[in-house]
Amino acid sequence: MIPIEFLRQFRLGDYAIFDFAVSFLGIYLLAPLLSKLFLKLKLDIPKQNWLYLTLPIGVTTHLLFGKITPLTRDFIDIQSHYIVKIIILGLLFLGLNDIKIIRKNNSLK
Repeated sequence: MIPIEFLRQFRLGDYAIFDFAVSFLGIYLLAPLLSKLFLKLKLDIPKQNWLYLTLPIGVTTHLLFGKITPLTRDFIDIQSHYIVKIIILGLLFLGLNDIKIIRKNNSLK
């Protein structure tokens, strides 16, 4: 078995490619289930939007639990890393763009 540290040594700058791959693969596999779950909560979230929301959800989750990863650290850094901030906010915008609230119509035909 390959240790996870070996897989995490391949990097793009400060960021481990393995972490991104696992995050996107996990959301890709969970997207149909998540879309059905949120449909019961009267939110129509397309499956592709979950892929856009992967990094914003990850940054938010890491902030909530106090686990500061390199991406989270760069996102909350006020002085620099503006490209990271633009990418995360752009992905958030794309992810929230096609979400629809389902309203029940009681009109009689």
